[in-house]
Amino acid sequence: MNKSVTSSTYIRNLNYSLLRNLADFLDPQDRWKDIIVSIRKPGGELKYSQHHVRRFECLIVQGKSPTVELLTDWGTTNSTVGELVDILLSNKLLAAAGLLIPDAAEECTCASLPPVSPALQAYNDCPTRVLDEGDPQPPPASPVQQTQSQLETTEIGQQDFSSFLYHELMRVTGNFDDRPISDGGCRLGEGGFGTVYKGLLNDKPVAIKKLCPVDDVSIYELRVQFDQEIQTLKALKHEHLVDMVGFSCDGQHPCLVYVLMSNGSLLDRLACLEGSPPLPWRQRCSIAEGTARGLEYLHNNHHVHRDVKSANILLDENFVAKISDFGLTRASAKRTSTTMMTERVVGTRAYMAPEAMRGEITAKSDVFSFGVVLLEILSGLPPAAENQEPQFLMEMRYDIDDEDEDLTLEDFLDKKMGDWEQSHVESIYSLACNCLHERKNRRPVIKQVLLEIKGVVKNLSLDFKA
Repeated sequence: MNKSVTSSTYIRNLNYSLLRNLADFLDPQDRWKDIIVSIRKPGGELKYSQHHVRRFECLIVQGKSPTVELLTDWGTTNSTVGELVDILLSNKLLAAAGLLIPDAAEECTCASLPPVSPALQAYNDCPTRVLDEGDPQPPPASPVQQTQSQLETTEIGQQDFSSFLYHELMRVTGNFDDRPISDGGCRLGEGGFGTVYKGLLNDKPVAIKKLCPVDDVSIYELRVQFDQEIQTLKALKHEHLVDMVGFSCDGQHPCLVYVLMSNGSLLDRLACLEGSPPLPWRQRCSIAEGTARGLEYLHNNHHVHRDVKSANILLDENFVAKISDFGLTRASAKRTSTTMMTERVVGTRAYMAPEAMRGEITAKSDVFSFGVVLLEILSGLPPAAENQEPQFLMEMRYDIDDEDEDLTLEDFLDKKMGDWEQSHVESIYSLACNCLHERKNRRPVIKQVLLEIKGVVKNLSLDFKA
């Protein structure tokens, strides 16, 4: 943060770097729209109309940040940082407010990481309960549509989440017992930006992620991850996305509560941790298909996951794949495929596409990461290992495709899966290589990826019947 920024600083005097940092918080999920509808003229009437909102939306197609353009425009009227911070805090956008004046966010009575939109705040006023499986689920709307509706109404979004008391989550996890489940504790493992525990709420097993700051993630960024996860899963619902039950934001740590995935992560099952049996080839293909279906749904609804990896693919009691961890997800403009940019590079190095390393945000980066997952499914190897040569799994394809190298596709395959057919594994391997093309425009879109996998699964079914 610029040390010289105070409440009386004019917005027009903020440097561009700080505006871009604000945009990283407000551009996702169109949170800038919460700001624009809060800006008033001296007489109290709205400064910006729906016509203005649509004009700022059009800037996205041009590769511009609506947040930067909005603040630049508003700054011409001698508006101050104090006015902007008040609006940010009123919308519970603590992370963005903290970029400007940290003390303002710290002194806010909601500093224990509450949800950040009026619709989400309404959840806190609801009685604590677990979402019943039989509750009706209206069809999801796009984030853009959802935000636009909030300009006109304060109705809650498509899905009801429960607001849990922090002490209740402490009780059902044995005070967040850090001993592994196998040792009688409650810890399931480490998740994105926190630790995951097993608990029982209303007689239903749940996974509770307790978010904690880490070395390279500040408390303000953690607030953004918390809000992003809730906003994404509030807007999107699919059989191959993890099911959120609720959240807690009244205690020492923000917590997210999900339906428990009893078979853990794809990463752990491929490694046969805790003595679990090897996944057979047919099951691996089914998991790949389910994951691709989930990604197709995300991309069709204009979302980029940005952290696709086997650790974020969870398996339920029937080994149905569920994509998890949406803290880094970004929403893109509707009906566009424009690449967005960010100054903060995020993700997991062993899965990251070349353009993602440069800060580009595009659905093709998710396709690249999924290509690494397909190699894991084929080989049973981790995405990266210090004692592995080459260190990154994605680079092994060069040795397989090089006739001068000894490594063959058959050598690369996981011998534990047992029931594979040469033509089928060759199809999946070829698909993985296409997903891993260095140039994003040469990679298939996720719909094409899904069609290829469905073709393999169909052939497997025909071979099984024969």
